Amino acid sequence: MDVEIINADALHIYRQLDIGTAKPPAWLLARIPHHLIDICDYTSPFSVGDFCKKSDRIVGEILERGSLPLITGGCAYYLKSWLLGMPQTPPVDISLRSQIAKRWKGRSNRAIRDALYRVDPVSADRIGTGDRYRLRRALEVYEQSGRPLSSFPVSNTRRDDYRILLIGLRRERRELYRLIDLRVEAMFRAGLEDEVRRLVADGARFGHPGMKGIGYREWFGPDGSILAPNDVKRLIARNTRRYAKRQSTFFASIPGVIWFELDGDCPPGLVEALCRFLLTSANSTT
Repeated sequence: MDVEIINADALHIYRQLDIGTAKPPAWLLARIPHHLIDICDYTSPFSVGDFCKKSDRIVGEILERGSLPLITGGCAYYLKSWLLGMPQTPPVDISLRSQIAKRWKGRSNRAIRDALYRVDPVSADRIGTGDRYRLRRALEVYEQSGRPLSSFPVSNTRRDDYRILLIGLRRERRELYRLIDLRVEAMFRAGLEDEVRRLVADGARFGHPGMKGIGYREWFGPDGSILAPNDVKRLIARNTRRYAKRQSTFFASIPGVIWFELDGDCPPGLVEALCRFLLTSANSTT
């Protein structure tokens, strides 16, 4: 059975962001069909709702071709929302969103988080200080509905319209952090600084959605200037480690995951689990 990959990395969707996002190499993209990669300009927002809608359509198309869809990537929020469904929050009010953006323009993320903490401490604790979009969205929901975002129920029941195998891979934390440091070094050797400078020359600014991701936001100083590479390298490594820790916690909240420990080689039992799933999928009529 052929496999097609659906990207669930929140930055791989952006064109021109290649080195800082560690996109799959060209040879792999040519060998295996990939979806939701290079579909947006870095100036365009892309929400979890966009991901869920597009993934649902693509999953159906892949199954119609007789292939197996594999949704993979580092954004646990995307994966959990696709698997369990999104909270029934009010639809976006463009006018209110614009007002909130103007109100908080030039203010720090910490200031936004402090304001959110006064009306929705649960969401303020859940959302990282660096996630400006979700902090403002939580304030937006509160102002629009009069209810904190955390009061909207989130389903803990997996969708039942597909047979789904959930696999999670874990590494010992010290080893994970060592690999993160190596990845950051490799990104700089591959030309990350040149990539960022080309983007800035093209008009990229910190406020653009694609520039808020780890690997890009660290380059911008308070006045919009580009920081020194050595300082940026340290910030990227630190922020990636913090993100990995938060994502590990978030992934652990997804029900029904079969976890495997990575220690260099393919973990025992992983191939067997995949083979069983592929065999039953090939014989299934659903």
